[in-house]
Amino acid sequence: MEVKLLEYDDNHVRFVLKGSNPAFANALRRIMIAEVPTLAIDEVVFLENTSILFDEIIAHRLALIPLKVDPEFIDAARHEPSKYEVRFYLDVEAKDSPLVVYSGDLKTDDPHVRPVSDLIPIVKLIPGQKLVLEAYARIGIGRDHAKWSPVSACAYKYMPIINIDHSRCSLCGNCVKYCPRQVLSMEKDRVVIKDPLACTLCKYCETVCPNDAIRVRGDDTTFIFNVESTGSLPPDFIVLEAAKILKEKCETFLKLLKEIREEHT
Repeated sequence: MEVKLLEYDDNHVRFVLKGSNPAFANALRRIMIAEVPTLAIDEVVFLENTSILFDEIIAHRLALIPLKVDPEFIDAARHEPSKYEVRFYLDVEAKDSPLVVYSGDLKTDDPHVRPVSDLIPIVKLIPGQKLVLEAYARIGIGRDHAKWSPVSACAYKYMPIINIDHSRCSLCGNCVKYCPRQVLSMEKDRVVIKDPLACTLCKYCETVCPNDAIRVRGDDTTFIFNVESTGSLPPDFIVLEAAKILKEKCETFLKLLKEIREEHT
């Protein structure tokens, strides 16, 4: 297998996985969504809440605030998650005017863990209302609850293969005109493929071509991955951690299969 990096920033990575198959690509995708561990608020103790929202609603909103955490923390906690817990506390009161309580108002004992943004609204208080609570963040995985999923988007598509039969092409320009992603262009009286990676395999170019001169299909051995982190973990760490987990699963499966064979020989 080969991996080619296309784009990368703090919260997003796009890459091509070549020489694989749909089963492997989908397993990697599902593990990124559901089995890469991260940190999320799991328990909230309310000491005082006179806001308009019930305790349960505020607890749910707190749980869905992504928490930025050091990948080394995740590495250390992956095998013994119950030993790792981070406490947050919140003590706010609206006095003379209405007050919006934001994620940035959460305080923590661990300076290395914080909300990915300080501007996520939790609740609005009117004068005289107060919110005092303690919250405990724990390690978990998205399979147990979506709050622990480290990705906001994780998908792949087949690598587009676009074939143009120039002997049948009448240069009507329909495929260029109607392509929603502007994959094709007309250059020197010839239709050329300008940006194949932008193709979504919608095949609308085939539909509007009057001469059946263009064919589009997906290469089921090459995949274009698009992974967007919630901000809790770097996107490259999420991909590598998913690959590590997949490798461990395969090794465990082979080990169990070997044991079964030995039992029956």
